[in-house]
Amino acid sequence: MVEGAAPLPREETLSVSVIGRTALAAHPAWTAMFAGERKDHRYYEIIEDSLRDYNYRYFAISDAAGRVRAIQPFFLLDQDILEGLGSEARLVSRIRSRYPRFLKLRTLMVGCSAGEGHLATADGLPAAAVAQALAGSLVGHARSLGAHLVVMKEFPAHYREAFGCFERAGFSRGPSMPMTKLDIRYDSFDHFLDKALSGKARRNVRRNLKASTDVDIRMELTDVTDSLVDEIFPLYLNVFNRSSFHFEKLTKDYFRGLGARMKDKIRLFTWRLGGRLVAFNICMVEGDEFFSEYIGFDYAVALDLHLYFVVVRDIIDWAIRHGYRWFRSSGLNYDPKLHLRHELDPIDLYVRHVSPLPNMVLKRAMPFITPARYDPILKQFANYHEIW
Repeated sequence: MVEGAAPLPREETLSVSVIGRTALAAHPAWTAMFAGERKDHRYYEIIEDSLRDYNYRYFAISDAAGRVRAIQPFFLLDQDILEGLGSEARLVSRIRSRYPRFLKLRTLMVGCSAGEGHLATADGLPAAAVAQALAGSLVGHARSLGAHLVVMKEFPAHYREAFGCFERAGFSRGPSMPMTKLDIRYDSFDHFLDKALSGKARRNVRRNLKASTDVDIRMELTDVTDSLVDEIFPLYLNVFNRSSFHFEKLTKDYFRGLGARMKDKIRLFTWRLGGRLVAFNICMVEGDEFFSEYIGFDYAVALDLHLYFVVVRDIIDWAIRHGYRWFRSSGLNYDPKLHLRHELDPIDLYVRHVSPLPNMVLKRAMPFITPARYDPILKQFANYHEIW
């Protein structure tokens, strides 16, 4: 619990104000934020320092005595609300040939600019109370900051009960591209293949792995250093540029920041063919969960050698040997995850226009403008219905 904090009386309300980065040092609550998550308060400082396309701010959530009990990050950007629809947005593309800013809105996004978001809570401060305070104040803050749209960005589905207040306040909930999770409570990767996969899927994985058996590919677990960042960054860009759907574009400073400030959470795996780096995977850990965050490949060899399966085999095997029980992965590249028996791990968007009439239109359009609706692989997962 933050020093001097006390449980919040049921009848007490919270107030929400906007502060900047320099004010964080004055509030002991900040260093306690997200302490139970792999991406704690340090992560938000790293992304503000390294991903500079956004205007970062923070909501200070205070009790009636004026004590700041929690601090919720947010950022401002110009958002294309149809981003990711691809061919479904052909009509919009024609309209934008004459009106370039059609359906591009100044947006206040609550959460994390590089990954899923979490609600800022502290001991004695219920999640529902924080959610209620934000739901009642975000539209007013958005107007004062010149934003037309408010988004609670990519919050895990376990917040749905606490976030009911957002829907009552006029927000629409819809799925973002989900993460995935895999139960890895097995003795080894081979044991996982034998027990968790069908015969057809097992043969397919082993056939893909066979492509690399005659070459000397070696995995190494290492620290993030300046020299390694220079090597891994082109491989990261290879994957980023091949994707038809883009999340945030990372920078070298982002990777350096992780290596310098979050060594306790970060695991960097590299694969070399001879002395040449051909793949990497930056992972994070929290409790018994092992997260695959960012991956990169040298496509001169990656496709022929099926390096994706080499990476998956090696990191799952490592995670099992080190006692992790769940393997979790960021969104996209769903086809191999489907065949490896991943489950979808839903994350939600809560969206509201600051003006009532446009918000009515947005509520009706929301189910049709989410990219998750148009991904054919997602619909093949057994728990696809859970993302809605």
